[in-house]
Amino acid sequence: MQYRTLGRTGLKVSAITMGTFTFGGEGAFGMAANQGVPEARKLVDLCIDNGVNLFDTSNMYSTGRAEEILGEVLEGRYDNILVTSKARMRIGEGPNDEGVSRWHLIRECERTLKRLRTDHIDIYYMHEWDGTTPVEEKMAALDTLVQQGKIRYAGCSNYSAWHIMKSLAAADARHATRFVTQQIHYTLEAREAEYELLPLSVDQGLGVLVWSPLAAGLLSGKHRRGQKAPDGSRQAAGWNEPPIRDKERLWKIVDCLVDIGEAHNVSAAQIALAWLLSRPAISSLVVGGRNEAQFRENFKAVDITLNEEELQRLNDVSRLPLIYPYWHQHNFAQARFSEADRALHNDYPDRHFGGEDSLI
Repeated sequence: MQYRTLGRTGLKVSAITMGTFTFGGEGAFGMAANQGVPEARKLVDLCIDNGVNLFDTSNMYSTGRAEEILGEVLEGRYDNILVTSKARMRIGEGPNDEGVSRWHLIRECERTLKRLRTDHIDIYYMHEWDGTTPVEEKMAALDTLVQQGKIRYAGCSNYSAWHIMKSLAAADARHATRFVTQQIHYTLEAREAEYELLPLSVDQGLGVLVWSPLAAGLLSGKHRRGQKAPDGSRQAAGWNEPPIRDKERLWKIVDCLVDIGEAHNVSAAQIALAWLLSRPAISSLVVGGRNEAQFRENFKAVDITLNEEELQRLNDVSRLPLIYPYWHQHNFAQARFSEADRALHNDYPDRHFGGEDSLI
């Protein structure tokens, strides 16, 4: 296993994180899987045996059941294991059963600790933006939880760049706990994070964890053009996330992944994960699985090195348009780009005014 430093912290995390989205299987989560304690224990043991030291869950996965299962499996083994959880989503019918108010965050953190059977959460994520709670209240509540020893680090998930910067500014103004990481959706098919979230992470020193790095299995190579969704897949069960806006582009990406995978004698999924691990600021990929074989396959992605020609092919087939103001900056500001700017711009060919090669 490869270990990477989480942003500007001193924390080392495994390049592969085990996701527990499939634990519990209650409600809509049953479309992904329905793993109870025995199945979860086998998979957790496999991950630990292969060097995984980070396990990701949330208070809303199967309405807390995923945390309960993970807590039962990890109880007594937390000394060298890191665990993350999240809060913000609605978990009840009451008016304060969602959001990032001090009341909600402290209550949900304490509930999560009980379900996980531990005294602290290593990384506590704000699972989604809450535009009604002042950022000062949210960051102060997280600072309280750090001071109480209930969480070690704070992070965010599914925020826009201005949401993150506003939160960081509120924390910095009070010399309080700031976000050290964000967990985002980012794949060869979904590269929108490159416009601002990755440059921001480089600039502000945030580690990046990626959720659903195979786009709910669509980049695994098992889904192909003109074929129905494989039996047992999320899509066959009616799952519709992430949104695919250009199916032809998706299939071109899958074709390229399959082709490069065949050259390496590995799967398309492993190539998709290896590409992500080559990207700026990436600390770890959160992967789940229905069985041991899927996890073993994902572990091997860490050992794959893609050459420049292969990276270029993958970038060419998946690159998104360079939207404003970035195309303008690409034409006029390159001489004064920072490392953060280049997290976006390095993958784009130079623009020219007019001519058949112009991509503006």
